[in-house]
Amino acid sequence: MSKMITIVGMGPGGDAYLTMEALNTLTQSGKVYLRTDRHPVVAYLVQNGMTYSAFDAYYDQHETFDAVYHAIADHVLKLSETEAVIYAVPGNPFVAEKTVALILAGAKGPLKIVHGTSFIDAIVTALRYDPVAGFVILDALNIENERINARKDHLFIQVYDQMTASMLKLALMETWDDAHLVTIVKGAGVPEEETIVTMPLYTLDHQADYFSHLTSVFVPAGEPIKHELYELESIIRLLRSEEGCPWDREQTHESLASNLIEEAYEVKDAIVKNDVSSLVDELGDVLLQVVFHASIGEDDGYFEFSDIVKAVCEKMIRRHPHVFGDVVATHSDEVLANWQVIKDEERAHKSVSESMKSVTMGLPSLIRAQKIQKKASDVGFDWESANQAFEKVIEEAEELRIAMLEGNFEAIREELGDLLLILSNVARHLDLDAEQALTEATEKFIGRFAYIEENLEKNGLKPSAVLLERMEALWNASKKRSEI
Repeated sequence: MSKMITIVGMGPGGDAYLTMEALNTLTQSGKVYLRTDRHPVVAYLVQNGMTYSAFDAYYDQHETFDAVYHAIADHVLKLSETEAVIYAVPGNPFVAEKTVALILAGAKGPLKIVHGTSFIDAIVTALRYDPVAGFVILDALNIENERINARKDHLFIQVYDQMTASMLKLALMETWDDAHLVTIVKGAGVPEEETIVTMPLYTLDHQADYFSHLTSVFVPAGEPIKHELYELESIIRLLRSEEGCPWDREQTHESLASNLIEEAYEVKDAIVKNDVSSLVDELGDVLLQVVFHASIGEDDGYFEFSDIVKAVCEKMIRRHPHVFGDVVATHSDEVLANWQVIKDEERAHKSVSESMKSVTMGLPSLIRAQKIQKKASDVGFDWESANQAFEKVIEEAEELRIAMLEGNFEAIREELGDLLLILSNVARHLDLDAEQALTEATEKFIGRFAYIEENLEKNGLKPSAVLLERMEALWNASKKRSEI
C-alpha cells in the first residue's frame, strides 16, 4: 500500500499568510517537494529549516501547463509508493491547483491536507472587496472556453505574461467597452511586491512588468456591448407581467402559432435575397417567438426555455453518433441516413405510413409532398427516373382536362391535387425544391407583369381586360427580354 501524502498550502506569498500548521509541517517534517520554488515564501521557509526539492524542471520539459501538471502529479504518486511525501503548493490546495486534483484522484494510500490561505483571500484584502456581492473566478489560460456575464464582477487568474494578457484583453473586449476600467493585481499579500493598478481595458497588455505567475486581473461588472439571451427572456417576462403589456399577457401558443410560420418564411426570403441585414432582423423575430412560447410554457408550469435548450442539445448529440459516439460516417449521405434511422427510432414508428403521417401538416404542401414521397422511395416504391414520373404528369393532366370538361368540381379538385403531387415528385427526381421552384416562378410572373404595367403607364393606360391583346404582346416581349 502507498505511503501517506501530505499536501500543504503555502499561502499566497508573504509569511503572514502561512498557517502555523503549514509552517510546522514544512520546516519540521523532513524533505518537502514543491510544485515550484518560484514563490515568495520559500526563502522564509528555508531560513526556518525547510529542505526541499522542486518540480520546476517539468515546466521546461513540456509545452502545456496541463502536461506539466500531469507529470508532477505522476511523480508525487510514484514517490508515495516507497516513501511518505510532503507536497507543497502555493495558496490553498483546493483553489486552482490541478496537480492536487490529479493526486487526489490517483492516490492509493492515505492523504492529509494542511490548509493554506488562498491567493483569493490576499486579492480581496488588497482590493478591499467583499466577494459576497457576486464574484466569478475564471482561468485566463482557458478564456476562449468561458462564458462571461458582463453584469458580474470577474477575477481572471493565471495572467502569467504579456501574451496571456493580450489574449485576455481581446476576449474581454467582446463583452465590455474598450475603455472599461480593469485592475491588475500582482503579488497580492507579498510584502514590497504587491502591485495594484487600474487602467482602461484596451491598455491591459501595454506593460510587460505587471505580469508574472502572481498576477490576476479584476474586472468589475458593467454594461455589456452585446446583449445576452437572458436579457431577451427578462424583457418577455416583464411584458407578460402585471406591470407589462396587456396584449403580451393575452397571447397563447395557439394565438402565436401562425406568427412563427410567418417569421420563418421571412427568414427564408432574406436568405433568397442575400440580404444580411434583414436576415439578422428576421432571425431575431424567430428567436423572439421561441422565447415567447417558452415564457408561456413557464407561466403555465409545463416547461421553460432551459428545457427547450436541453431537448435540442440532447437531440443533436443523439443524432450525431459519428461525432459524439463511435459510429463512422465520412459522407453527408451516410450522416443523413443515420439521422433518419435515429429519428425513426426516437418516434418508434411501426410502419412507413406512420412515418409519413408524422410529417407535419403545417409544412407547405409541396415540401410535405416531397418529404412523404422520399419515405416511399426509401422502401423502393418509386419511379426509376424523372422521365418515368413525367409520363404520369401527362396522364394526370389528361384526367384533369376530362374532369374540367365534365364540370365535376370534386373531380377537378382531386385531379388537380394528383397533378400537383406528381409534379412535386418529378421535381424530387430532378433534385429540385418544388416549393422554391414555384416561388421563383411566381417572382418571375410578378416581374413580367410589372413590365406590362410600366409600359402601359407610359401611354397613360392601366391593366384592363379590354387591353388583353396588348397585354399579351407586352408579356411576350417581357419573356424575350428575360431570355436575352
